[in-house]
Amino acid sequence: MSIQQKEKNFKAAGANVGEATKEAGAVVGEATKDVFAKTGDAVKDAAATVAHKAADAGSYVAHKAEDATAAVGGEMKSLAGTLREKGPHDGMLGNASSAVANTLDTYGRELQEHGLSGIADDITNTVRRHPVPAVLIGIGLGFLLARVFSK
Repeated sequence: MSIQQKEKNFKAAGANVGEATKEAGAVVGEATKDVFAKTGDAVKDAAATVAHKAADAGSYVAHKAEDATAAVGGEMKSLAGTLREKGPHDGMLGNASSAVANTLDTYGRELQEHGLSGIADDITNTVRRHPVPAVLIGIGLGFLLARVFSK
């Protein structure tokens, strides 16, 4: 075989290798795209599942907090009834126990009917109606908490 013939065969083999490399690269590229697409879908599904589970957990906690609030409201109303029944009825102590019982009854009913969202709405409305006293109370509470926790 002549050198020219060997050179021709070598070029043909090189062209075949180049063509095979191109085809292999295309197959690997497609496989890589498929893997990334499937991985992306799996990540999206997992994120959606996590978000759904977190929302369910938040809803459960909120429901339990509302149930606990309603129970506290019921206990406040019960305490008001006990105070009316067993507390003093006459004189200044009678008036004070009646006022405390009425307040417990009112706030107990409020807790049972409106829950924590009702309390938050009441506080928001009170702060809007009386902003300066609300700020002063906040500063006072902050000062007291700082004193308690700094020791």
